[in-house]
Amino acid sequence: MNSKLATLITVFFFWGFLAASNGIFIPFCKSHFELSQFESQLIDSAFYGAYGIGSLILLFYSQISGVDLLNKIGYKKAIVFGLLISVIGAAAMIPAVNAGSFPLILGALFIIALGFSLQQTAAQPFVVALGDAATGSHRLNLAGGLNSFGTTIGPILVSFALFGSANNADVSKVEIGSINILYIILIAVFGIVAAFLWFADLPNVQGEESKTEGLGALKYPQLVLGMIAIFIYVGVEVAIQSNMGELLKQPAYGSLDTASISPYISLYWGSLMIGRWTGAIGVFNPSKQMKNILTVVVPIIAFGVVLGVNAFKGTDVSNLYIYIICVAVLIAGFFVGQDKPVQTLLTFSLLGVIAMLIGLFTTGDVSLFAFLSGGLCCSIMWPCIFSLATAGLGKYTGQGSSLLIMMIFGGAIIPPLQGTLADMPAIGIHASYIVAVLCFAYLAFFAWKVKGILQAQGIDFEKAVEGGH
Repeated sequence: MNSKLATLITVFFFWGFLAASNGIFIPFCKSHFELSQFESQLIDSAFYGAYGIGSLILLFYSQISGVDLLNKIGYKKAIVFGLLISVIGAAAMIPAVNAGSFPLILGALFIIALGFSLQQTAAQPFVVALGDAATGSHRLNLAGGLNSFGTTIGPILVSFALFGSANNADVSKVEIGSINILYIILIAVFGIVAAFLWFADLPNVQGEESKTEGLGALKYPQLVLGMIAIFIYVGVEVAIQSNMGELLKQPAYGSLDTASISPYISLYWGSLMIGRWTGAIGVFNPSKQMKNILTVVVPIIAFGVVLGVNAFKGTDVSNLYIYIICVAVLIAGFFVGQDKPVQTLLTFSLLGVIAMLIGLFTTGDVSLFAFLSGGLCCSIMWPCIFSLATAGLGKYTGQGSSLLIMMIFGGAIIPPLQGTLADMPAIGIHASYIVAVLCFAYLAFFAWKVKGILQAQGIDFEKAVEGGH
């Protein structure tokens, strides 16, 4: 891994860190402002909605000016500007909290996420551009792995910042001043990272041309199908865990209380880290023999990290050991995928369908761990979908990236869709996971379809990846 890539992917870590702080901020707002569960979830709506609106702003600018903004200013500057927008949002959060205005808090969070939208729109193609395009998915896996590590350790760091310990059992007792300290820290972090990237020795990569002709990226079928795939992928990734708490409250799953549910939610997000760490092995260009060894060892180590983080918080993790079986299936999946984005995406999409069906037709621990393994299946999908959807776009790569980032709002649509089904007496929470089955089925279709599309355009993506190792 070169130093330029190492410098760039630091920003991915902080995205994960903030995601962790949101996990604490939501119950704080619910308690402090006496919100309903629906009202507290508006925090997620504001966050995911910003991605869609931010991407639309970039597209409208492109249409009005005839210039792709990312191509004009370059990916590096776009990331820095995005960080500065997030600084403004974090600064606005402090008076919003002190004023006791929940709408203002949502507005401040929206601004923070708006900055994230610009950062991610630029950072994804930037990571791909820092090396051979054929191995771009590996670099995105590495960046995603660092993001997941930030999400994994973020709760501990934030808990120490707010409570002085790793356990945050009673969020309702958090003082307003503690929330202010959290966002002051985030202001400093965003500002430091922006300055670091601005002065770092990174090439200011730009698109092939500045001028664009309408929404030219949409003429590429791989992008259109990829947009749907991103929408569905983000949606199913969020929906599986968002509805997990209600599932675990059912008698067939032990009627668990909130305190007992948290380790399973942690394991789900940790599963994303396990898969992304494994998918990032190719970045270091090991020998074939060493790579095979690491493909077995790395996910086991990552699983150990997830268990260790939970054990550090005082959780009994002995009942999670059996999940190693799911990790073993992940390892087998990587060997079947052979580092080819189409084959990898197809393999894990089909595994996702199988896992969700097992979860639907069983109950208890078998069903629970089958649903949780959806995190393992989702872990490497983003880089595969992103690299395949933007392959061959040329001067429209920036525009295509913006369209793909916009589709992150699937995380605000599919979870409540599943929740609606769960509220229907004839369906219920368990059967509502049919939504996940259908989502993984589409992702398998996309993997199958896009291969033929790219080959028809003279882009043999699978051969290129194979030749790169």
